[in-house]
This record gives sequence, C-alpha cells and structure tokens, in this order.
Amino acid sequence: MTLFQRITQVRSLSRSINAAKKILTERGEANTASMANELMGQYQLLDEDQKLSFYHALATKFNPDPEHVLKLAQAYAQDASGKNFIALSRHTESPRQELIRRINRVDGGIKNLVAMRRHLIKVLDKRPELRPLDHDLHHLFVSWFNPGFLKMHRVDWKSPAHILEKIIQHEAVHEIDGWDDLRRRLQPDRRCFAFFHPQLPDEPLIFVEVALVPEISATVGPLVNKKSDSLDPAQFKVAVFYSISNCEPGLKGVSLGNFLIKRVAKYLQDEFPSLKNFVTLSPITGMMDWIIAGGDLSDAKPKPVILEKVSHAMRVLDLKSKSWPERLSLGWTPETASPDEKSALQQLSAIYLTHLSVCRGGNQVAKFHLGNGARLHRINWGGDLSKKGLRQSAGLMVNYLYDLDKIEDNHDRFVQGEVIHSRSVAQLI
Repeated sequence: MTLFQRITQVRSLSRSINAAKKILTERGEANTASMANELMGQYQLLDEDQKLSFYHALATKFNPDPEHVLKLAQAYAQDASGKNFIALSRHTESPRQELIRRINRVDGGIKNLVAMRRHLIKVLDKRPELRPLDHDLHHLFVSWFNPGFLKMHRVDWKSPAHILEKIIQHEAVHEIDGWDDLRRRLQPDRRCFAFFHPQLPDEPLIFVEVALVPEISATVGPLVNKKSDSLDPAQFKVAVFYSISNCEPGLKGVSLGNFLIKRVAKYLQDEFPSLKNFVTLSPITGMMDWIIAGGDLSDAKPKPVILEKVSHAMRVLDLKSKSWPERLSLGWTPETASPDEKSALQQLSAIYLTHLSVCRGGNQVAKFHLGNGARLHRINWGGDLSKKGLRQSAGLMVNYLYDLDKIEDNHDRFVQGEVIHSRSVAQLI
C-alpha cells in the first residue's frame, strides 16, 4: 500500500466517525440521507483494521448518558407515570440505534448494515467490547426482518440464474452437485421456497427444500438422487422438509426458519389437499460427539434407570477399545452393525434427543424443530449413509412431525421442558 493510499484510509476513518456524529445532529431528511450515503462511501474505503476501529467508535462513543439514565430511572421509580416511562425508554436507547435507522433509510443501507454485522460477528469472540454494536444491529434486524415483512417465493428452474447460483452456494445440509442436481431438486415433486426482503429482492435469506412423496421418508438418499424419476401429483401424500439453509450470516439470531416452514406447509396444503403429513428428515448433528465424550446427561438430571441404560449401551459399543473414527476407517456401516450395536445406538439416540434437547447444550436441530412445535416422530436406522452422516450420527436420521393443529401446544410443552415424542421413540428407550 502506498503512503497516499494509507493517508486516504486514515482520513476515511476520521471522516466516517465524524459523519456518524453529524448524522445524529442533522434534522433535515435530505441532508441526513446525503450524510448517510457519504458515511457508507467512506466506510467502504476502510481496510480491516480501520473497520474494527470504526466499530469500536460506534460501540463506545454512542452509548446513553449513564447519569441522565439514572436520574430518569429514579424519577420513574418514584412516579411510574406514562410520561416518566416514555422519557426513560427514550433515553435508555443508545443513540447508535438511531444512527443505524438513518443509515437504513438510504438506498442500499440495509444491505450495507447486514454486511457490517456479517463482518462484526467474525471478530466478536476476540473483540467483546464490540458487543453493544452487535446487540443494537441484532435488535433492529429482528424488527426489520420480521417474517410479516418478508416475501416467500418458490424458487424453480425459471428463477434468475444468480438466485439459483446462491441456492447451490448456500445449501448447508446436502450439498448440491452442480446444475443437474439442482434441476432435479426443482422438479414438480421437489420444491424450494425462500424468504426475500423487499429491499434485497435478489438475496434469498433462507430457503427450505421439500420432497412430495407417497409416505414418510426414512432415508435421504432417494430424496437427493438426481437420477430419480419425478412422481405423479396423485402420489403426493407427505411433504418432507429435508434441508433448510441460511444464506446470510449477518442475520444470525434472527428467527426466520420456523416461520418459513410453517408458511410453506400452509402453502402446500392449499395447493395439494391430498397432503396428510408434514415432516422433516433431519440429521442428528453432534450425537456421536456426545457418545464419544461419554454420554453425559448431568444437565438433564435423568432418572437412575436412564443412566443405567446409557452405561449399558456405552459398554456394548466399547469405543475405548476401538474409537469411532477407527471403526469408520475399517468400513463400519449400519448394514454391518451387529444387532446389539444397532440397539445401543438407537437407544442412545433416543435418550440424547428426548433428554438433552431441552438442555442448554442440546442438539440444535432438535431444539429448532421441537421449539417450532414439531413432535419427535421417528428415528431412522441407516437414514444417511454419507461419510458426514456416519461420522456425526452413525447414519441415523430423525423425522420431526408438524401436526398443524398441535403446533402451538407442542411448542408450549417444549418451553416447559417436555419433548413430545411418539410411542415408537419411547420404545427405543
């Protein structure tokens, strides 16, 4: 970098911080928009370190006045009137939030803010002092990306090429092997739906892939087989949600997937009244890591009989004599497993999902669907025979059932610490 470029960047940092301050003091709408555009222009010129310095300034120099907040809080404590409440609420909000709102008003503002948080998230662990900025961005994004404002669109083979490319790029569960694979996933018996923001019409935020099939699927292979034949609509009895992927890391912590699944289910039910069941075919991420680590259930506080079952199953697997990676390297598959191994792995998976899903360190996929009102319906042996599937869950997969009439009740019971599960799952325990 030349000396001139370095000087230009230093000036851009100083101008960015000054522009941020001026935006908050400007009352004219036109001038505010002009300043916000200038701020984003200066921000784009910053290098990595200077962006961090800019974030630091936003996180530390745009906080509420603590003395003034204390005075207003004391006034509200003495007289909890509406007037005092409004005054306290207004002044406990950081000026930084108003700055972010004003940036959002200009063309491309929301795109720049999402990109800013995407970058910010990457450094938070090492720069915890930046968390106030991340908190305010997340707080505002929850409102701005409210599912009520988002547009759900079906992605099909006629969708613009740049959107199809993003589907391939961001598929996080079952990798899409090129255009032929994508084409099969968009056939009439395979559907893909995505949420879009009105200000980001070319950016899918999250998408879900669905297979329309005659019965509840136990294995993922047929669903992602690009050479399979498309089914006749008369055979559509079950909608299987087999993949859901977030496209935008900058929206981490903003709830979108649960609303997308419910909206898609309602859409498909209206289009195909013959559909009777809405289920997922989901991985059990982290299951083998939990088993390898010893099958700890201390957070769940289970009954002694459950602890004894875990201990027995662990003895059957005997991973101390031969580790899980070693067994896989020697060719272990669900087909070659002994009956005792199969029983032990199924039992451990059922206990893992029913007891730990409500705990802090529980399975995130289970938390998502159970918290979304689904029921733990079935655990499938040999559901995913890919290297990834064998490594993370010995090939086991789960069906979570979405009974549209019981979603709210199931959600409430999960919040109270109960995992709603079927008789077939209970029998595995």
